[in-house]
Amino acid sequence: MKNLLSMEHLTNEEILHILDRAQAFEHGEQPQVARSYNVANLFFEPSTRTKTSFEMAERRVGCTVIPFDAGFSSALKGETMYDTVKTLEMIGMDVVVIRAKEDEYYNELLEGIECAVINAGDGAGQHPSQSLLDLYTIRKEFGTFENLNITIVGDITHSRVAKSNATALTRLGANVRFLCPEEWAGDFEAAHSWDEVLEDSDVIMLLRIQHERHAVSKNFSKDSYHDEFGLTPAREKQMKREAIIMHPAPVNRGVEIADELVECERSRIFQQVQNGVYARMAILETILKGRK
Repeated sequence: MKNLLSMEHLTNEEILHILDRAQAFEHGEQPQVARSYNVANLFFEPSTRTKTSFEMAERRVGCTVIPFDAGFSSALKGETMYDTVKTLEMIGMDVVVIRAKEDEYYNELLEGIECAVINAGDGAGQHPSQSLLDLYTIRKEFGTFENLNITIVGDITHSRVAKSNATALTRLGANVRFLCPEEWAGDFEAAHSWDEVLEDSDVIMLLRIQHERHAVSKNFSKDSYHDEFGLTPAREKQMKREAIIMHPAPVNRGVEIADELVECERSRIFQQVQNGVYARMAILETILKGRK
């Protein structure tokens, strides 16, 4: 695996290998990387979890992390993504981790770039490292994906997390359903009432409303969205006994989920953050072991 750009590019075998390696790292195994590699993290959109998680993972696999501040880069002067990455490659980068607001920004890097590219989120497209840590979280809980009912709730059409997870989970045997306002379903068939999905869901995966990607503000107040589509304490009580709650974060407490549920017994939200380090270590090891 040279790059990680989209869950659509990974085989089931590659996905399961990464999950196995993440599990090994959580249990204390050391990365199998031959030497130190140079990595730069190019985040052109805000990030807390993904950026710091990658930085921690990079250090744990023995990489040298070269600082890059998108707010002071030549991209502000009009430099293309290709020229930025090519420049970093010629300086000595072996890997670049990139988050950008453009969908499929990585297409311009497929020709002429030799350093590895890891997509840390492209617009409303894909977020493969988040998907892999979500898959790891689910497999730790249930041991399998077969026949699990996974309900993804929220701003589906703008969510790279929803799209990445739908692709991977469906291929791995899960039943993926969506719950959202009608205008947020995009190309997906979705339920519009909790009554259709709540009681048989094994995983409720909540999503943030991505106001920054809406061309026009939707007619939902925080309270009205929470009442209609949020996970409330009353709805949590109707969930299956072994069902879990997930969220890629950042969490808007009191909007997509009640404040008291964020760290309830069912919640795996902060465990997802921890699992992200192991999953990203596995991604880096897999890519670096394939480099000459």
